[in-house]
Amino acid sequence: MSDAVKFEDMPYERPDLEAVKAEYARLAKALADAETFEAAETAFLEKDQLDRHTQTAYELVYIRHTIDTRDAFYDAESTFWDEAMPELEQAEDAFKAALLSTSFRARLAEKYGELLFAQAEQQRRTIKPEIVEDMKRENALTQEYVKLIASAQIPFEGGTYTLSQLTPFKRSADDAERLAAWKAEGAWYKEHQADLDRIYDELTHVRDAMGRKLGYENYLPLGYDRMGRLSYGRKDVERFREAVRAYVVPLADKIYRAQAERLGVAYPLSFADEALSFRSGNPAPRGGADDVLEAGRTFYHALSPETGAFFDMMLDRGLMDVLSTEGKAGGGYMTQIPDYDVPFIFANFNGTQGDVEVVTHEAGHAFSYYMNTDKTPIGLSMPSTEACEVHSMSMEFMAWPWVEEFFGDDARKYRYAHLAGAITFLPYGTMVDHFQHEVYEHPEMTPAERHATWKRLLGVYMPWMRLDGEIPFYADGEGWQRQHHIYENPLYYIDYCLAQTVSLEFWAMSQDDFKAAWEHYMAYTRQGGTRAFTDLLAHAGMRSPFDEGCLKGICERATAWLESYDLTGIA
Repeated sequence: MSDAVKFEDMPYERPDLEAVKAEYARLAKALADAETFEAAETAFLEKDQLDRHTQTAYELVYIRHTIDTRDAFYDAESTFWDEAMPELEQAEDAFKAALLSTSFRARLAEKYGELLFAQAEQQRRTIKPEIVEDMKRENALTQEYVKLIASAQIPFEGGTYTLSQLTPFKRSADDAERLAAWKAEGAWYKEHQADLDRIYDELTHVRDAMGRKLGYENYLPLGYDRMGRLSYGRKDVERFREAVRAYVVPLADKIYRAQAERLGVAYPLSFADEALSFRSGNPAPRGGADDVLEAGRTFYHALSPETGAFFDMMLDRGLMDVLSTEGKAGGGYMTQIPDYDVPFIFANFNGTQGDVEVVTHEAGHAFSYYMNTDKTPIGLSMPSTEACEVHSMSMEFMAWPWVEEFFGDDARKYRYAHLAGAITFLPYGTMVDHFQHEVYEHPEMTPAERHATWKRLLGVYMPWMRLDGEIPFYADGEGWQRQHHIYENPLYYIDYCLAQTVSLEFWAMSQDDFKAAWEHYMAYTRQGGTRAFTDLLAHAGMRSPFDEGCLKGICERATAWLESYDLTGIA
């Protein structure tokens, strides 16, 4: 493929599903029948090429559909892929069986690594013909949620806004405006509550049914396997939760008490007041979207030759879609287009510090893929999701020496708010995961019981929040419904917490020796997906978030920094 192809020029053609399935079957037989290593390797590499082509077609649809969920062509293609992917996963299973039983397994493992065999075994546990229809239903329900969220048109102060476009008002320094925006958002969710409850209720039952059909006790162990977790399990996550409650919640509480004092508001905080870090307003980027991207170019060129070349390519080939527009899906993501060896960044800029964090966070993901496009098979170019999130969250901290480029006079505000936000995120993120564990352990819960569970967990993980009914949607324990991962990517959210912990290690290291921190970052990144999460960390000289004392040490370091940080002159 030409190096110069821009995103807009990448052609899409729906593949012949039956032909792809037949090709998977042919390659499975070729591998099973192989009498020489060369024949086995040829089948292995041809399968990788087929995966790349198939994924490219899927990703082009996914990206273009999320850019405009109203586009009829890509909406229809998205529905096709929702149906097709479970069938392809099932068709691929025979190849994985052949890979695990080939007499050339040892030689393939020597050349391509042992991890792909552990992954194949794990993936085989998660797919059988009897759940294919359930998987299609799961995809259809998540699409229903995505479209519902994307369709939001919220009347506010004489205008109409999407959920993403409302965000700057939710962070306004004007108390009345900020509270009104939170109430407007909450009212929209309340209005659509019946649908939100129905979709999630059905998703919970479909996922539970899949787990049981595959021989698991419920969805949870299936969910861990689907997330590709090979180096830790539920007990490790529970230990991590305990450490969050022991060390992070007290520090986060201190941060919010100081915030209440700065703002001159009551503690515990209302949801609307939690969103405002400084009385003079949250740090805001200088200029518009083009200025943020240009500051990104300056940062990446200064950071290293590799990151400079990478960011130029992203801009030159139109591999970022960042403006918030009508019909666009919410949130942000990075994905990859394998046939062209390029990543793609999707975002919803809205004039807040989050715009800058897209350029650092999502570009952290994209850079890691850019550095590993040479890995074969394609599955080894990116690690499992918690390991991927290390690239992105740590890149946010690597940007600290250059934040003046992004924020100008607000840079001092930003550094404080960014570190404080990384700490205060951990209890919230861990709570999202804890909530999902309770839901999937008790799939029979009613929607009302799920809301009550969330409200109870808020008291454990976020005791600084006031649940007084000012914004009913949040006070009634329904705020989890705006966290799209709970619907679309079950059990994903703890990955952010584990990665945030590692990113805080990188932050601490960069405070002492930035050059050494960047070297460790590159040592981590260059491994791609060749190792499981904790092994990646070990090989990059980093501590596991599950290690006793890891979070304790981070909290001690962050406490010292936050307490000594000079906020003089910042109201």
